[in-house]
Amino acid sequence: MAKIAIIVFSDTTSIEALGKVSNAFVLALEAIEHGDDLKIIFEGAGTKWIGELEKEDHKIHPLYKMVKSHITGACSYCAQAFGVKNQVEKAEIVLLDEFKNHPSLRNLIVDGYQIISF
Repeated sequence: MAKIAIIVFSDTTSIEALGKVSNAFVLALEAIEHGDDLKIIFEGAGTKWIGELEKEDHKIHPLYKMVKSHITGACSYCAQAFGVKNQVEKAEIVLLDEFKNHPSLRNLIVDGYQIISF
């Protein structure tokens, strides 16, 4: 069993960004299928995805719903800075603030996770 941490940094502003978050979710589905220990974290401008993906008419909403239970959280600082804290909370995604109001990526490394960023 692999230990995989997927970090989504990508903004919501381009088709390339949509491709990145889609690829992150496809990797997540593969990890789920194989029973891997999986964490998905939204960081930086990536925190903006939560509100977008919660919309039922979003192109990849169904894919998002398939992996949502594996979303560990979103950066507390960045969600506030990008003005999406309320959207993240409404989606019932945990705001992570382990190190200076950000998720601790170091702790993931210490815990043996392979970190893949999109």
